[in-house]
Amino acid sequence: MQVTPNPTRPETIDDLLDSELIARVGQLDYTSRKIFAGKLKGERRSKKRGESVEFADHRPYVEGDDLRHIDWNIYGRLDRLFMKLFMEEEDLSLHLVIDASASSDCGEPNKFLFMQQLTMALGYIGLINHNRIAVTTIGGRRIESDEDAVPALVSSVRDLRGRRRTQDIARFLCSMEPAGGSDDVPFDEACKRIAMQRRGKGIMVLLSDFLIKEGYETGLRLLVGRGYDLMAIQVLSPQEVEPVITGDLRLRDVEDADLAEVTISAPLLKKYKATLGAYCDRWQTFCARREIGNLTVQSDTKIDTLILEYLRRKGLLR
Repeated sequence: MQVTPNPTRPETIDDLLDSELIARVGQLDYTSRKIFAGKLKGERRSKKRGESVEFADHRPYVEGDDLRHIDWNIYGRLDRLFMKLFMEEEDLSLHLVIDASASSDCGEPNKFLFMQQLTMALGYIGLINHNRIAVTTIGGRRIESDEDAVPALVSSVRDLRGRRRTQDIARFLCSMEPAGGSDDVPFDEACKRIAMQRRGKGIMVLLSDFLIKEGYETGLRLLVGRGYDLMAIQVLSPQEVEPVITGDLRLRDVEDADLAEVTISAPLLKKYKATLGAYCDRWQTFCARREIGNLTVQSDTKIDTLILEYLRRKGLLR
């Protein structure tokens, strides 16, 4: 697929998350198909059976906390706000990972922009529910860096918690642009690095086109093997699903510079679609056999539809 000419790059949070979407996703929260023990108490209802609702402790109120959990008796005595914590409530870690290799910078709408916007929305949902958030890019480089700079294997912003950290996610996402390929950013090595840096157990959402020459299998096994409840979202552009190119072309791979001369004809396009369909089917089967949640979407899918319908149906959100 051709690289997007003059792709739109978000500059502020308003380019990633609009007020209408904020209003629509504000009541959502994450849910895990697996049972995790959080490191901190007081933020999330546990799924462990047999535990009663037992009072544990107080902590000071911070902006954005649920007012329903304020201890008004203490407020009446001390004129200060404290939150009631219960033994059965636990926090949840959420790790959002974007494939920022050069191949994501294609399509109309641009695949990388779509993944940035989706990550921002998912991160916002996690923050308002007081989950611990980490956001990582595989490949990519800082926009202000030299164009000849070597793409990073992984770049991250970590340990974000609370609504006030929303701008931190936005700044990180806006600072990155796609760069790198299989030679300088091996998918398996990136997944190994991410898996080794894991802190506790939690949910991971991985966004990529998964059109990876060296294969995605080893990388996904590494992530699942480290205890993540993994949701893999495959993002394809409409032009990858339904190509509109024709004629005699000399194509160069944006990631490894491989060249190929082809004549685009109706039979070739038919074969391409069949090959892509079979590839996506194999990817979905691989994920299903390893209890990896999976979803294939196009970059022209509306973010609110994806979140409110598709991801709720998949059990990632409630």
